Amino acid sequence: MTTFSHPGDALSRRERLVYVFVLGALTALGPFSIDLYLPSLPSVQSDLATTTAAVQFTLSATTIGFAIGQLLVGPWSDRVGRRMPLIIATSVHVLASIAIALSPNVELLIVFRVLQGAGAAAGGVVAVATVRDLFGGYPLVRMLSRLSLISGLAPVIAPLAGSALLLIMPWRGIFFILAAYGLIILAMSYILIVETHPLERRISMGRSSTGDRYRALLTDRTFIGIAIYGGMAFSGLFAYLSSSSFLFQDQFGFSSQQYGLLFAINSAGIIIGVQSSSRIAKHIGPQWILAVTSAVLLLSAVSIVVLASMHVGIWGILIPLWFFICACGFGFPCVQVIALAHHGAEAGTAASLLGAVNFGLAGLISPLVSVFGAVSAASMGATMAWTALIAILSLWILVRPRSVPALVH
Repeated sequence: MTTFSHPGDALSRRERLVYVFVLGALTALGPFSIDLYLPSLPSVQSDLATTTAAVQFTLSATTIGFAIGQLLVGPWSDRVGRRMPLIIATSVHVLASIAIALSPNVELLIVFRVLQGAGAAAGGVVAVATVRDLFGGYPLVRMLSRLSLISGLAPVIAPLAGSALLLIMPWRGIFFILAAYGLIILAMSYILIVETHPLERRISMGRSSTGDRYRALLTDRTFIGIAIYGGMAFSGLFAYLSSSSFLFQDQFGFSSQQYGLLFAINSAGIIIGVQSSSRIAKHIGPQWILAVTSAVLLLSAVSIVVLASMHVGIWGILIPLWFFICACGFGFPCVQVIALAHHGAEAGTAASLLGAVNFGLAGLISPLVSVFGAVSAASMGATMAWTALIAILSLWILVRPRSVPALVH
């Protein structure tokens, strides 16, 4: 009789592909909620007669909602299972998307963006926790990288789709599209997602209270360090996300369609990084991949500041920016694997805390790009450089790569 180390090892290839497709679509809900909307930011500012800073804060509001939603959904899914929190939270996303489309002013738009982010948070948390329920060791790396491939297509497709939609509908129509996508996710989740964290598993794992699960995470130096690393890397990426629409459309004169194409090319760097990282992880520990990519993050960000100050031109921004984005792609699956490898008993809480740190820090840090004046390439690069430097310090002081155990193949 064949024995398996983890439940997912017994799945057929077809069953694994179903999980990759459905869970990937779940994790893409969050990126679609952010990136589909990016080309319309100047239109939103004009339509609602508001400021650049206020429109940028509608993005930060979504990340704050993500952070809150993940902190709620993760522990909840550890306590009651994965399916019910997913279905309820995704319903919140659908209703909030419709409310955003009908918002008469930027203040209500911000409020409903928080709720939309909170609802979308369930997809990412439950997908990552489900994969950890099923897999461990190198198979965990492989499945997370496949999820990232599906969800990584969202930043490529979304701006192109968003800019195309703006040709045939006002910006409000984009949120009706997001509501429809959320409804499709609800149907897929109800029909295809089985409970991977049933009652007997929750009891056998021993940590019955939310306090016990948070204690296990917050007393783990490696987890704290990798969460800070991931949050800072994501904040650097989000500094680009929140400022790029204004930078390239207002200052460099890109149309919405040209911006969407540029964003798609940049986002392809994430996909290249994620898929390359999963292959390299067969031979090199994920902590050492982070050691290299964190240096690339810092060098790329500093290059943007220096080249922008020298007025080299747009290519002096685009080339190092692409390498920064690609380095983020290399790092994201490594962060998840290191964070979750030894926390199967509280996978939902771990995934939620990891995501909350990502989006919470991003929501706080990304507005710094414009806090001292108009958005510029130098201010964007400087914000990215500081986040990269803090990530490097967290990796070497808290995570300590030499102390991270090797993955099981």
